[in-house]
Amino acid sequence: MVTDKIKSKQVGRKPKADPCRHRLAINLNDVDFAKFQSLYEQSGLQDRAHFITACIFERQLKVVKIDKAAMDYYMRLTTFYAQFRAIGVNYNQVVKAIKATFTEKKALAFLYKLEQATKDLVAFEQRITDLTAEFERKYLCYDSKNKIKQYPLRRTGIQPKQA
Repeated sequence: MVTDKIKSKQVGRKPKADPCRHRLAINLNDVDFAKFQSLYEQSGLQDRAHFITACIFERQLKVVKIDKAAMDYYMRLTTFYAQFRAIGVNYNQVVKAIKATFTEKKALAFLYKLEQATKDLVAFEQRITDLTAEFERKYLCYDSKNKIKQYPLRRTGIQPKQA
């Protein structure tokens, strides 16, 4: 009866099915430790032990980097696109209003001015396209298999095992 009470009131942790019993120690010089520390921070893992295990057994670690400059550029480009759409809608409304309200001679004069402004917008849009292509070529590269943008200079250095 006493042993039943003791078994039912067990406290503490449950024993693990496969406990880690072997401990390894390594020594690094300052340069290697700085490199290790930067790779560990880039990995985003909470445990150094998990990071080291992943490095040793060549498991693939995923590192997600958010480039503030690229994000800012993308957001501004998106706002430009929205503004161009709004201009296109307004352009159609203005042409209809000019055609309906003014005489042919006045309408042609206004449409000429509108055409000049449109040419300026087209030149501006071409400049934006050129800047975007230059930005992608300099700072972003595409993975040919997955068509994903990757940052070429920011890799963890941990590569998956080659089969």
